[in-house]
Amino acid sequence: MQLGFVSAILAELSLEEVFAIASDIGYDCVEVMCWPNGKATRRYAGVTHIDVSTLNKENVEHILMLQKKYGVKISGLGYYPNPLVADTKERKVYISHIKKVIKAASILKIGRINTFIGREHTKSVDDNWPLFMKVWPAIITYAEKQKVKVGIENCPMIFTNDEWPGGKNLGATPEIWERMYKAIRSNYFGLNYDPSHMVWQQMDYLAPMRDFAKKLFHIHAKDVRIDRHLLDKKGIMAPPNEWHTPKLPGLGEVDWGKFFSVLSSAGYNGPVCVEVEDRAYEGSKKKRIAALKQSHNYLRQFIT
Repeated sequence: MQLGFVSAILAELSLEEVFAIASDIGYDCVEVMCWPNGKATRRYAGVTHIDVSTLNKENVEHILMLQKKYGVKISGLGYYPNPLVADTKERKVYISHIKKVIKAASILKIGRINTFIGREHTKSVDDNWPLFMKVWPAIITYAEKQKVKVGIENCPMIFTNDEWPGGKNLGATPEIWERMYKAIRSNYFGLNYDPSHMVWQQMDYLAPMRDFAKKLFHIHAKDVRIDRHLLDKKGIMAPPNEWHTPKLPGLGEVDWGKFFSVLSSAGYNGPVCVEVEDRAYEGSKKKRIAALKQSHNYLRQFIT
């Protein structure tokens, strides 16, 4: 396996600065964010460390040079919009950019991107399904032609009131994964698996690595702390941000020894990227880099 981190936490830095920090700490790889240039209201969204819309021979050579210079690989390209959003024009923008990210991953010979399925959050899974079948088979067919694997992160995107009640990412549970992978049978359609999202959904975070071993394309290493007092007070139907907190690996409820035991037994040998969303470390660039150092030091005991 290769230990890395998600570049979104260093949003204001250049790609070279991200690579330099990764190399200095001792990371093997980085998942590089590829949002379109512009502002975003959601936390960690809108980060552009590679602008896939302006990718040319000079850009490609520069990116390849940086990987060689710092000894750090790109684990995958990341872009996490809602391609099943109700607004047709907005949806087309997201789908178009996903395809640009796929093309960039092919040109850069990375072979992997990570994203969300998306969802109309006011509709049920069944009511979302026709739109899923309209949008996603074509995206995966395009990815197959480019020989790029598409990893779907299993975050329900249901943290705030504007995402309530269904969340904005359909690909959040094993039952739905089974349905997705049965509907679109492709070796290029899989998971960017994050155990923390299973924990706060009160689900087994180890079983998916066994049950979907062949679909594990990329891993996010993020922990989570559940405030049981608040959960008992507010109930499971309250927005999760009211009773759970993302934490650095080792500071939450994931047993990382068991996690890597099952992950390795499943035959996984790809990237594991720390996703820093711990507010306790967001106050400054110094704290965010400290979070990356702490996460690296903790996880290195499992990835040599």
